[in-house]
Amino acid sequence: MAEVMIHPATYDNVRDAVERAFTLFSLDMAGKKILIKPNVLKSARPEEGVTTHPALVSAVVEKVASADPASIIVGDNPGLFDYGANQESFEKAGLIEAAGGYYENIGGDSVPVSFNPDFMDTVSVSRAVMDADIVISLPKFKTHGLTVVTGAIKNSYGILPGALKARIHRAAGSPERFHKAVVDVFSLRVPDLFIVDAVVGMEGNGPASSDLRDIGCIIAGDNAVAVDSVISQMMSLDPDSLGFLRYAKERGLGDYAPESIKLYGKLEPVTDFKLPPFGGEVGHRDQSGQDIMERRTQLLPRPYKDFCTGCGTCVEQCPVSALTMDEDTDLPVVDAETCITCFCCQEICPEGAIRLE
Repeated sequence: MAEVMIHPATYDNVRDAVERAFTLFSLDMAGKKILIKPNVLKSARPEEGVTTHPALVSAVVEKVASADPASIIVGDNPGLFDYGANQESFEKAGLIEAAGGYYENIGGDSVPVSFNPDFMDTVSVSRAVMDADIVISLPKFKTHGLTVVTGAIKNSYGILPGALKARIHRAAGSPERFHKAVVDVFSLRVPDLFIVDAVVGMEGNGPASSDLRDIGCIIAGDNAVAVDSVISQMMSLDPDSLGFLRYAKERGLGDYAPESIKLYGKLEPVTDFKLPPFGGEVGHRDQSGQDIMERRTQLLPRPYKDFCTGCGTCVEQCPVSALTMDEDTDLPVVDAETCITCFCCQEICPEGAIRLE
């Protein structure tokens, strides 16, 4: 039976909830490489409720650091509108300071991993994710225009750098298939602990809606399916109505049935919680959004010749060897057929010389 904690909290006393979460779901962190992954969807201020709040990130970092791990990395890959703006997104969200010196741009180095060939044969995943002994996921309690709920499972979509996220959106082609793709990404490296920022949640047409709600708690657990079941129930949703939860259960990743979950705390559905229109179909039908994703997946890296020093870092870091140095110009060139649009080259370039065209 999975266990989920629901602990009353504000951002002023969030450390109490974090302490209890680590007590209930203990991890042997001594000497381990730890990745802490907040939700940094885009460049947004903490009060906008789009990103994991710095108070929660700071409390988790302090707790992890006290366990004498070998290393700590706090990182994420921003979404559609902020490729290449990793550090800027963390700074605006107040998460550079909250990371306590452990922030790292994880978008600059990735590894190819086999994926579901129904979508694509391989994807690129941030190396820091795959190298970590323990991954601690810090999602936000939010809605999503395509998956209805974005929480523990959907937060792992950020392990994909660059436009891979948009490419999978396109490859899915329908909400039903996208629900499966999200779970397939999640299963590439299942996190070990989930601590959800539900102090202030988001309703309406998330994940970047301006409709915020005071939820007043921290949710935690070590099984994402159970955690997302609790989130959906708090949103007055039947967990069985969510395609990604049904698929995750089929994959053996957990059970969302309320009777299969032991609660530490009281589950109280939020009154009149506003869900995305059309149960997520709106995200698929939004042609302007689809057009934006189409344009983003067509971007390719090009060097600014005035800034490029020909150091070859981008060539060395490309996970699929899509970049080579042109002997005549001493500039990197991209093979469009090989490029998987992870944009690690842009993230890693020490001169900021890679643009997307």
